[in-house]
Amino acid sequence: MRLRASLLALGLGLAASPALAAGTLYVSNEKDDNLSVVDIETLEVIDTIPVGMRPRGITLSKDQKTLYICASDSDAVQVMDIESRKILHNLPSGDDPEQFALHPDDRHLYIANEDDAIVTVVDTQSRQVVEQIDVGVEPEGMAVSHDGKWAVNTSETTNMVHWIDTATQTLVANTLVDQRPRHAVFTRDDSLLWVSSEIGGTVSIIDVESKEIVQKISFELPNIHPDRIQPVGMELTSDGSTAFISLGPANHVAVVDAQTYEVKDYLLVGRRVWHMTLTPDEKLLFTANGVSGDVSVIDVEDMSVRKTIKVGRYPWGLAIVE
Repeated sequence: MRLRASLLALGLGLAASPALAAGTLYVSNEKDDNLSVVDIETLEVIDTIPVGMRPRGITLSKDQKTLYICASDSDAVQVMDIESRKILHNLPSGDDPEQFALHPDDRHLYIANEDDAIVTVVDTQSRQVVEQIDVGVEPEGMAVSHDGKWAVNTSETTNMVHWIDTATQTLVANTLVDQRPRHAVFTRDDSLLWVSSEIGGTVSIIDVESKEIVQKISFELPNIHPDRIQPVGMELTSDGSTAFISLGPANHVAVVDAQTYEVKDYLLVGRRVWHMTLTPDEKLLFTANGVSGDVSVIDVEDMSVRKTIKVGRYPWGLAIVE
């Protein structure tokens, strides 16, 4: 495995860069109660949008016309029109919505309510709560399988993954993982679920059919205490070859071979890296760096940090409109 900082991170620049795709990146800023809007072609902030209090998770509708925003301290999910960049209305969300996932039907949002130990299911068309499902203490991460059969929630204090059957909106199974699970991602074929455990310092790979852990990944960085290596956000490439894992206050992103589960590289990014997103062509990876208040731009082809973009205070979630 290798450990390296990019030339740009050192202020030296890169000799050559691939052409950038068009598109727009939205970044939620927890402490500023707003979104930063970044032009992906120029890698510059082009707008700032005021939203509810403490925005965290953000996600797009399938047609990319609507952005959903978890305004945690406003106890609401806000619905923003992409074209006008205006908040249209709020959806009921339960207390302290933190992360959510949109079902493939493009209609039902599964929302983790940290303070109430429930998952709230909201119909975005009728704007009504469909169901509230009891889960573990401090629910955080949410994911829905690509086939729509499963919604999963991670509970930070109970240290479990909770499996919700979306056909019946009922909790049917639990999987114990390492301490403080934060984020969950299904593989494209829905055969495996990746779950990051922040305090445990690991990523668990869970077989979806059996609901059992089949592999664990741990991380080690020179001159960084293990307590600072705290996995949170994850991104998997569409071909299933590579996983990117943000390591929180270790200020690095781990590059993992998603077939062998070997850590191939560590990339130095900003301080307290949270969540990440890939561009649709998967040429660039953006990371939200909470403490340094910026976004790192990673060139996926040569695995180097290409640029740092200053955004608001405590950036958390990211979403890309093509």
